[in-house]
Amino acid sequence: MLAKVLSAAVIGLDAFTVEVETHLERGLPGLSIVGLPDSVVKESKDRINAAIKNSEYLFPIKKITVNLAPADIKKEGSSYDLPIAIAILGATGQIDIEKTKDYIILGELSLDGTVRPVKGALPISVMAENKYKGILLPKENADEAAVIPGSKIYAVGSLNEIVDFFNGRIEIEPRKIDVNRLFEELNQWEIDFSEVKGQYHVKRALEIAAAGGHNILMIGPPGSGKSMLSKRFATILPNLTLEESLETTKIYSVAGLLPHEKGIIATRPFRSPHHSISDSALVGGGRFPKPGEISLAHNGVLFLDELPEFKKNVLEVMRQPLEDREVTIARAASTLKFPSNFIMVAAMNPCPCGYYGDPTRECSCPTNKIRTYLSRISGPLMDRIDIHIEVPALKYDELSQKKDAEKSDAIRQRVIKARKIQTLRYYGRNIYCNSGMNQKDLKKYCALDASSDSILKRAIESLSLSARAYNRILKVARTIADLAGREDISVEHIAEAVQYRSLDRKYV
Repeated sequence: MLAKVLSAAVIGLDAFTVEVETHLERGLPGLSIVGLPDSVVKESKDRINAAIKNSEYLFPIKKITVNLAPADIKKEGSSYDLPIAIAILGATGQIDIEKTKDYIILGELSLDGTVRPVKGALPISVMAENKYKGILLPKENADEAAVIPGSKIYAVGSLNEIVDFFNGRIEIEPRKIDVNRLFEELNQWEIDFSEVKGQYHVKRALEIAAAGGHNILMIGPPGSGKSMLSKRFATILPNLTLEESLETTKIYSVAGLLPHEKGIIATRPFRSPHHSISDSALVGGGRFPKPGEISLAHNGVLFLDELPEFKKNVLEVMRQPLEDREVTIARAASTLKFPSNFIMVAAMNPCPCGYYGDPTRECSCPTNKIRTYLSRISGPLMDRIDIHIEVPALKYDELSQKKDAEKSDAIRQRVIKARKIQTLRYYGRNIYCNSGMNQKDLKKYCALDASSDSILKRAIESLSLSARAYNRILKVARTIADLAGREDISVEHIAEAVQYRSLDRKYV
């Protein structure tokens, strides 16, 4: 007796169809799974046995062989429980196996036959769009998969329910979602820039960073507002487009981090990993490569608080993703690429005690200890951070002021206006903001007059800045000019851009 059921698997961010072939014959009773299953798939035999019996169906006392094809690709996860159970029931005639054709089935089974959620439902829905009759999956994954309009999504809660569906005893209506309405409902922020007192020069720097997609480093004593500002940075970025939202949701779906009650990521992600994180957790990896924090921050913000406390090797692996906007993970079996187009916002104290250079409190750190602390951040990494800004401690008058500061929405409108200029400038190219300019673009769009060139030359020589830092200053100056609505870069734009590199001499 032979039965075949379709399921799906995800490698990286892409899905492919898996054919679950089940063969029953006489012999020593047992269930054998072949086709490169991992340990989780191998353990499914016990879950399937219990689920079938507890759902009051007959588990065959025969030799059962299950093949997951294609057999040369590693299969992982618990999503094969449900299709294997359906195939076994089909092979024993307890379900009309002909009706299962052209349906993709996935889900984890509990011992009592209920269906539990799985990872990667959205990429599978994208793969199956307009190709199959539908996808049967757990109720918790239904909203996530239903955002793809060309896929018919059937939400099931138990093994009994899916058997009754195929045997014609019940009807299950395809899940339908108004993606645009859901997107608008979820596109809300609970925090706002107006909650931050003072620090107007830092807010200006963050506005420039948002407008041009520039990485930024804030240096200041404890309690000066670095973390508070960073957490609100995403609120001044342009709202996610639906295309960006689906791209980001896909990453969270594969990682198993998508909230089931949402179904879609509607706001720009904000990731803030602890400084004890490993390099593989940051950039992604593992035996079966999964997205890391920099990919989870795709289209959003990666906040690295207490930057010098991160392990040096962890920070160094970020250098390539910061340049290429993607991370490549190579393993013996395959090489995968994950997107990592994020804005890095970093914060640090100027020394271990936090008060080096503070006018009101004395620093207790020896000079060599300060030097060791700051040297944890390499020059090449600092070069890749476009804006360096000092965040001083607030005075009482600033803390106690009653007047509300400027709201995120007002700042966001200026950022959107500048981004529209950049969109037209780079139309038809894979560049979305000034931070993505290459050497040809710098020559074309960042031409300087004699006065501006003279200022930049003195800054480069006095601060001993690298060629990369020179390019970064030009990119920031281009963004400042865009915010001002100016076509040409002038002296004041270069002067402000240079100011955001002046901390290089003081702290690095």
